[in-house]
Amino acid sequence: MSAIPRYILWSKGQIDLTDDWQRRWYIRQVLLYGRAEDVARLDWEEVERLLPELNLPPDVYRLWESYFRARQATVTTSHPQQGTEGTSEPV
Repeated sequence: MSAIPRYILWSKGQIDLTDDWQRRWYIRQVLLYGRAEDVARLDWEEVERLLPELNLPPDVYRLWESYFRARQATVTTSHPQQGTEGTSEPV
């Protein structure tokens, strides 16, 4: 169980982040109500993977979707494809 700041979790004192449903709910709450330091502590790969399941308001969803799209474009440009077979290494 983890103690969550009151501005993110106001209905109870703790949640179980090992429970998949509670973890998704917590990530949603952080994306909606968290401060920069709360958002920075999230696992970005997990957020990107779960984004379609978080039921975020459309404007917030589009914001994060565009962030991850730009992030992927940055990774792609900074790691050009290598090899003669036309395949790229995993990023």
